[in-house]
Formats: sequence, C-alpha cells, structure tokens
Amino acid sequence: MNNNHGFIIYVLSLLVAMIIRIALWPDYLQTVMPDWILLALIYWCLAIPERVGIFNAWFVGLLTDVLTGRLLGQYALTYAVVCYPSLKLHKRLRHFPLLQQGMFIFSSLLLSQLLIFWIENIHSPTRFHLSFWLPAVTGTACWPVVFMLLRKLRFSYRFT
Repeated sequence: MNNNHGFIIYVLSLLVAMIIRIALWPDYLQTVMPDWILLALIYWCLAIPERVGIFNAWFVGLLTDVLTGRLLGQYALTYAVVCYPSLKLHKRLRHFPLLQQGMFIFSSLLLSQLLIFWIENIHSPTRFHLSFWLPAVTGTACWPVVFMLLRKLRFSYRFT
C-alpha cells in the first residue's frame, strides 16, 4: 500500500506541475515562469533516485512535448540530460543546505534553458533575449517552496 500511495503522490505532483505549465497566465508572468515540471523531477530524482530515473524524465519530457506542442523530443532530451547529474550527485546534494542546492538548481535550470534554446535555434533561428535568464532565476527562488512542499507530502505518505 505504501508504494501505491507514493506512486500516486509522484504522479499527482507531476500532473499539478503540468497543469501550472499550461494554465493561461498573463504575458509578463509567462516570461518569468519557471519550469515546474523540471523542478518536480529534480526533487524526485534527489529524494528517491532508485525509483525515478532517466527513463521517467524522458517519458515526462515526451508528455511535456505533446502538452506544449513543441518539437517532439525537445523536452524529453532536456529533462533526461538535466536529471542525470541529479541522479549521479543525489547523495551529496541531499546533505547540502537549500542555499547550496539552489546553486545546483540554478545551473540545472540554466542548462535546460540553453538546451531548449539550442534545439529551437537549430529548428528556426531566433534571437537571444535578456528575459532568457528569468525562468532560471525564478525557478531557483521557488526551489525551497517546491522542496518543502514535496518533502512534506513524501513524508506524510511515508514514500521512501
């Protein structure tokens, strides 16, 4: 029964992140909106790396591609590449304070932004805007809230 509740919490957290992703927000909020799905994936990779892996990140990325109508495989590749260091460094990162984890989160979100920009630039050349950095900054600022919320859910349902 513990595994079923844990799996439901995992899926629901990703569904909520996807709903936030596709919700209609004003333009000024959409430019600063962090990648909530990636933040949730990074948390689950750090918290339960033996159950969440590269395949999960790839599959969730494919769902995100379909959900957002982007080039198929764009988010799948990005999420898999970003989740790999989270899985490899999970033992170290768990012991870091949230501020130091924030530095890792910033670099992960920035890597995600750069990969998406690179893939979109291959598909159709675009210009680099200053607002490009904002989702990584706001995602880093939101990381403590995401971490605490998902941790509380994980511990309340004893999902380990």
